[in-house]
Amino acid sequence: MGSSVETLEFQAETRQLLRLVIHSIYSNKDIFLRELISNASDALDKLRMESLTETGLGVDTSDLHIALEVDAEARTLTVRDNGIGMSRDELVELIGTIAKSGTAVLLQKIKEAEDAAAAQSLIGQFGVGFYSAFMVADKVTLRTRRAGTEAGTQWESDGEGTYEIQAVEGLPVGTSVTLHLKPADTEDGLADYLAGWKIRQIVKQYSDFIRWPIRMAAAPTAGGEPGAPDADAASATEFETLNSMKALWARPRSEVTEAEYGEFYRQISHDPHDPAETIHMRAEGTFEYEALLFVPSQAPFDLFSRESKRGVQLYVKRVFIMDDCDALMPNYLRFVKGVVDAHDLSLNVSREILQHDRQIRSVRRRLVKKVLGALKDVQRSDAERYASLWSQFGRALKEGLLEDGDNVEALLELLSVDSTHDREKTTTLREYVERMKDGQDAIYYLTGETRATVENSPHMEAFTAKGYEVLILTDPVDEVWTDQVPSFDGHRLQSIAKGQVDLDEQAADGDEDAEAEKARRDAEYAALLPWLTAALSDHVKQVRLSSRLTTSAACIVGDAQDMTPTLEKMYRAMGQQMPPVKRILELNPTHPLVTALRAAHEANADDPALSEVAELVYGSALLAEGGDLPDPARFTRLLTERLTRAL
Repeated sequence: MGSSVETLEFQAETRQLLRLVIHSIYSNKDIFLRELISNASDALDKLRMESLTETGLGVDTSDLHIALEVDAEARTLTVRDNGIGMSRDELVELIGTIAKSGTAVLLQKIKEAEDAAAAQSLIGQFGVGFYSAFMVADKVTLRTRRAGTEAGTQWESDGEGTYEIQAVEGLPVGTSVTLHLKPADTEDGLADYLAGWKIRQIVKQYSDFIRWPIRMAAAPTAGGEPGAPDADAASATEFETLNSMKALWARPRSEVTEAEYGEFYRQISHDPHDPAETIHMRAEGTFEYEALLFVPSQAPFDLFSRESKRGVQLYVKRVFIMDDCDALMPNYLRFVKGVVDAHDLSLNVSREILQHDRQIRSVRRRLVKKVLGALKDVQRSDAERYASLWSQFGRALKEGLLEDGDNVEALLELLSVDSTHDREKTTTLREYVERMKDGQDAIYYLTGETRATVENSPHMEAFTAKGYEVLILTDPVDEVWTDQVPSFDGHRLQSIAKGQVDLDEQAADGDEDAEAEKARRDAEYAALLPWLTAALSDHVKQVRLSSRLTTSAACIVGDAQDMTPTLEKMYRAMGQQMPPVKRILELNPTHPLVTALRAAHEANADDPALSEVAELVYGSALLAEGGDLPDPARFTRLLTERLTRAL
């Protein structure tokens, strides 16, 4: 039997905020059930905690649960819990004023926001989830009785300017929230919220891992006063539990089997294979969270698709918040799947807030280090398994060398690349450094489309002849990261196709005879080199003698800071206008063609045929490195004519 009804007005600021909540916060109406279930779960947590410290509560905690009740005829949906409940004063304070202390401040910030998205992101900082019920209901009835008290209270509102409150006798401990759904509208799909399939779907998506059982009657309950208990009906009705309650991340690792990890991974990733690595961690302190991350054994088909999504899901106290939380995992680790469950975030937290949250950035840094550390452990302990992982995810990990300045050294340690040292297996940079020759300072590498292209490049000749190891880099991203990462373990990374490479000088180490021989050759070619530079000025910025060639007549190299032709093509393919980069033509001073060209020039520098030979030497060098001829038809004609004359 109830007492007199008291009608109260919402605070002015609360009325404004309530309108925002109903019309602006949520683009997905399903969220209302997530919010109400989460509130019920919190109430059960609080009762469990108080029952451990308070002896006079007089409540049974043996079957704490959440019940969902549907009355299709009355068009009501009730969310009921047997948790801590609320007193009248708590009800007015918590429900009637909506984050009373911060409401005015929030509204002021919303008014100052530059656009609607910014305004909505601000709302996520305040706990206003209860009012999401008014997105689907034109009236909400809340009944509650606090543990340890006899008095119950009913709160009711249509979400406009006022709410009614009254004392109610005979209520059980806990809270029930009954939503009187708005009139049926097929466009809004509100009728679905009375259907068992829809309720199961929402619970599975958002609340599957809530620690308390979420139950629903196997058949709709009979009519009657919304939210009122019916002992006879309850005893005759069978209930099904909708949620699994299996939040593996919340359990100690020692209590979880590999089979359970595998089952959970397949559930969240839709990958039929077992994960390669499992990372289970818990952080305590000022910002508490649990994380359960998985490194797949095989790359997803869309790993390099522009639409590829990151695999980490965000939960708050076991309540699902969002998929693909990019604030928690960098793009180059997008293949990592798993869950992060934060204890101290609002359920309404937005992506914009997460991007700027200092604690979230701290969580991200720790997660990244854990993933990279796990990969390093595999690299140390199982070379074969690591080779398999690198073949699947190596290209993505290399992107981190461009994106993640804090972890460049760790990523360089993980690099596994082809090398001239061994055709059968890859090498790490650490292994390369351990094999470096005495006096060698740089880590030599060459980029190209395929291993065969690199191995057959003229740039490799002197390095092969003198036994210097060269890294063979054939991924498109190699063109970019090698341009931005200066060194590893104190050794600079040097492309053998760029800058001056004088292996003779390194080997001679101050040998006077070698220096005299170099001076003699420079003198012999003193007239030819500037002439060739002028003759090929449309294509190259310099012609010089080479110390990197042993069998080829010429090769083309770039200055140390020049962009490679492949990188230039990549930028142009992305629509960026790039000025053409002129490179350097290097000649092998001992090659018969080059010595013959020098002699012909000395005999008759004005012979027009020499310019054609110069073009053929340049074009041949360009083709040898896999480049594109500026005028293929002219090159073919000149070559045909020379061959004809030779025959």
